[in-house]
Amino acid sequence: MKDKSYVLPPAGAVFMSAEAADRLIAAGDGEAALLYIYILRNNGRFDPSDAGKLPLQGGLAKAMNTLRAMGMVAEGPEVRERPDEPPEYTADEIADHVSGNSQFATLVREVQSRLGRVLSGGDLKILYGLYDYLGLPPEVILLLVVYCTEQTEQKAGPGRKPSMRFIEKEAYVWARNEIVNLDSAEEYIRRIAEKRLDRQKICDCLGIRGRALSPGEEKYIASWVDMGFPPESVEEAYDRTVLKKGALVWPYMNSILKSWHSKGLHTPQEIKAGDGRALTTQAGGGAGDGELARLKRSLDKLKKSGG
Repeated sequence: MKDKSYVLPPAGAVFMSAEAADRLIAAGDGEAALLYIYILRNNGRFDPSDAGKLPLQGGLAKAMNTLRAMGMVAEGPEVRERPDEPPEYTADEIADHVSGNSQFATLVREVQSRLGRVLSGGDLKILYGLYDYLGLPPEVILLLVVYCTEQTEQKAGPGRKPSMRFIEKEAYVWARNEIVNLDSAEEYIRRIAEKRLDRQKICDCLGIRGRALSPGEEKYIASWVDMGFPPESVEEAYDRTVLKKGALVWPYMNSILKSWHSKGLHTPQEIKAGDGRALTTQAGGGAGDGELARLKRSLDKLKKSGG
């Protein structure tokens, strides 16, 4: 059988040294290789808020520790593997830690103040698990409580407070993604806020206002933000969709963005340079295509808003 030659497209290519490739192949650990490629794709940085996009069945800790052991990522503290369930704390154990002037007792008072209620025995066990089992510092737990409160109020309305179960669920996400100090927690929250703002700007570009997104729409928009498209690039894909189809057709628009993503084109400047077409929003583009696209887009928005 004749050997085939497979050539990666040069546009947006990510390059790996032959030595790194040889070491990953020899290790035979596909999840460690996937994590290394992800870090390489992001210019040597790893953003904990994006870890959920990697299908690491063995867990982030195992893959990261494998790369550390191979010397393929910067040296740092070992990621701790934890059993699936925290230990079963007794009421007496919790009472001992709540009483007196211990750090945990101070944490309990602060959390109760922020949630506006006295924590039940079950709530205290959950909180102690975050403090003792997950090893989250008190200041990180307090920031987590504030973050979960904001999330709850956005979904359920002002004044609504999260349950400890909700806080616990988010805490495990933070722990799995190594968000264990104030710097990483603040960076994680900042990235989440940026993504939320980008989603809102994209909704504005698409003329979606005054209503909640459908699950399908939410999935499309979230995927575009995760791919790294700014709202301006999504608006360009919208213009091309409306110009071609006469209205917003989600699968068609998604195919445009996925095509750009596969070529490593994300910003308007990259799209203009690498897509071989002038942007529809640029003046003088394509025999009036820009004006036509804007007109059709405006009509589409009017239809959606009921105008």
